[in-house]
Parts: sequence; C-alpha cells; structure tokens
Amino acid sequence: MTAAMVESDQGSEGRPWEYLLRTWQELDVPEGWRAEIDEGQIVLVPPPHAHHNGIAEMVQRLLYRGLPDALGIYQTLGVHVAPLDKLYVPDLVVMPTELITAADPEASDPMDASEALLIVEITSQGNAREDRTKKYRAYARAGVPMYLLVDRFDTRGAMTTLFTEPNEDGTYKRSDAVPFGKPLPLPEPFDVTLLTDGFPG
Repeated sequence: MTAAMVESDQGSEGRPWEYLLRTWQELDVPEGWRAEIDEGQIVLVPPPHAHHNGIAEMVQRLLYRGLPDALGIYQTLGVHVAPLDKLYVPDLVVMPTELITAADPEASDPMDASEALLIVEITSQGNAREDRTKKYRAYARAGVPMYLLVDRFDTRGAMTTLFTEPNEDGTYKRSDAVPFGKPLPLPEPFDVTLLTDGFPG
C-alpha cells in the first residue's frame, strides 16, 4: 500500500467518516488502483501482480459453478465495515444480486459488508499483513460469514484459508487452511472444492 492520501478532518462538520467517504467518492483514482478507507485515512492500493489476478480469475470461475442465480461475484466493489468505519475494496465479493440492482445509479456509495456472503482477499507482498490482521478482524466484526484468504506470502509457505463463524470481537471461530496444491472444500451455497494446485506462487 502507498502512504495515506487524506486524513480524517475532525473539523469537517464534526463527522470524519462522512468527510472521508465524500472525498473517496470524488477521487480520480488511476486505472487499476484502488482507494480504501482505513484508520481514518484514504489509502491507495497499487495494481496487483499478474499472478494475483490469475488466482482471482481461477477462484471466480470455480465459484460460479455452484452459485445460485440470486448471488453474484463482484470485483472492485467497495464494502463499508460499519462497526469500524472502514471501507475496503476486496478482490472478490459474493453478494445478493438484488442489492447490486437496487443500488442508487447516481451515487457511488459502498455496499454494506454485512450483506456479503463471501469476501476473498489475495495477498500482495506489500499488503499481506493487512489482509491477515486488519481485514480479518474487520470482516469478522461486520459479520461476513466466510472470508477466504489466499496468502502467497505466508511464512509457512503459500496457504489458502477459509474463515467461518464470525464473532463480534473481530475473530472467526473456525479456520480451514491448506497449502497450495491441496483442495479446500467450500460449504453451501457453493458446494464446490477449491483446487489450489493451479495457483501461481
């Protein structure tokens, strides 16, 4: 991640979140970059490596095999973690299609993270720690039922972990981790097995 662009302004109508969100909505972000709100700051995330995009494509293609019509898979979708006033742009978000259809076409408001069924983050060398810690805690606090972390830079070797059963304290009760090369079953409504042997390291 790059250094923060904008810090919260307590003097801006006394509502730092609203100020940051309005600034985020008005940003002209370079193509391929993402802007997120974390710790009262707007942070730019640079375009990922080709291997990162390759993994995202493989996961998305697999998820679609068992996906009910009422759910969609979205890239570059901003999600608001309301309990923490954070805004992230995950690699993939599975969310009811009716919520996307009902979104205000004139506004660029983020979706509520609590409405997501599954969020997928794929680590890059510069942001792996954030995906393992800050985003893990944020998605749990938001009540996201499933958080899939594809971590190419895990100290144990490249790992894929599915976290389920979120707690309000910002942890998940259950985690199922496999090294790259081993299959990882995904529960309903997907009912598919994620094959990680094709993931580039």
